[in-house]
Amino acid sequence: MPQKPHLSLETSEPIGFGRGWISGVIAAVLGVAGLGAVLCLRFPDVLTIPHLREHYPVAVIRGVVHVALVASFLLGTVSVCLRANKMLGVSAIGLTAVAALLGGGGAAGGEASGAWGLGLDWFVLNLILYSLIYIPLERVFAKHPEQPTFRKEWRVDLTYFFFNTLFIQVLSLMTMRPAMVFFDWARLPAIAQTVSGLPVLVQVPLCVLVADLAQYWVHRAFHTIPVLWRFHAIHHSAKSMDWLAGARLHLVDVLVTRGLTYVPIYVLGFSETAIGIYVVIVATQATFLHANVRWEFPVIRRFVATPCFHHWHHAAEREAIDKNFSVHSPLWDWVFGTYYMPGWWPKRYGLCDRQEMPASWTLQLIQPFRRDRRSPTADPTS
Repeated sequence: MPQKPHLSLETSEPIGFGRGWISGVIAAVLGVAGLGAVLCLRFPDVLTIPHLREHYPVAVIRGVVHVALVASFLLGTVSVCLRANKMLGVSAIGLTAVAALLGGGGAAGGEASGAWGLGLDWFVLNLILYSLIYIPLERVFAKHPEQPTFRKEWRVDLTYFFFNTLFIQVLSLMTMRPAMVFFDWARLPAIAQTVSGLPVLVQVPLCVLVADLAQYWVHRAFHTIPVLWRFHAIHHSAKSMDWLAGARLHLVDVLVTRGLTYVPIYVLGFSETAIGIYVVIVATQATFLHANVRWEFPVIRRFVATPCFHHWHHAAEREAIDKNFSVHSPLWDWVFGTYYMPGWWPKRYGLCDRQEMPASWTLQLIQPFRRDRRSPTADPTS
């Protein structure tokens, strides 16, 4: 008897080749990216970042968008035909239809001249890049193969990913400007000139080391100071680990952590080039640390933070509480006594059942500002 068609992204159907799952995922990603790109073409002045906008080969992009939308429609149709669960294919076809109604790759838009933009183009670029890299990796090399791509909490994490990338230009200003305004007095010209004059290949590892030290203590403060833990608990409420879980960060957590981490690298005078490379490194490594991959990296794991190292930071096991705060290297955890690597991977993630967290993005956003209803004996750390 054939399976009854249904619409849900949570399914127990096989996901191997020829089952319509691969075509559905690709179609859905292309549909979201295609629609986002069409909106950027129609409203470039509002939705795109000026620094990126001026480098876009618009004619090429229009062609790519057209191909992506056609591919999304065709692959979505294949998925609908092959799967009892029609949600991926139907979503892709619907997104493609909306994009086509808005003009598709030939969508007309005004001249872009503004100095600010929401950054929808940045979201589209990140979504495509991360999806192309991590979805295949987490299927082939999964540490927890039973964990589906569209796990139970994927919607809320995708919402965090969307807003944290959409407002990238505003967030960058809000995290860098305070250091320039409030800590300019601590910047010594002689030191700044010496540091900025170093070769970039020397500056970058020094910048990473200094920033990691700053972030270690900021991160540790978010675990030990109750008012800060309210915000950071959102990040630790994820019960599954994958690349998307790393995006679950409350706005206050993002602003405070990034802002304070930027202070020492600004005061010491690292060049814009070195800081730019550092930003790429931290974004890349922070995402990879949360990935559902089983690689152990035995040769470098004592010097470079790895997924297993950071997974223990998120583990729902008492022995792992307040361990592994570093982002780039276990060095600072070794020095300050918070290193924990027992030789196996954690089996559960989350808040150790000590704190309930709302399921929706909106409620999580306001949760830290609500009166604390936890038991007075509850441990506020994770």
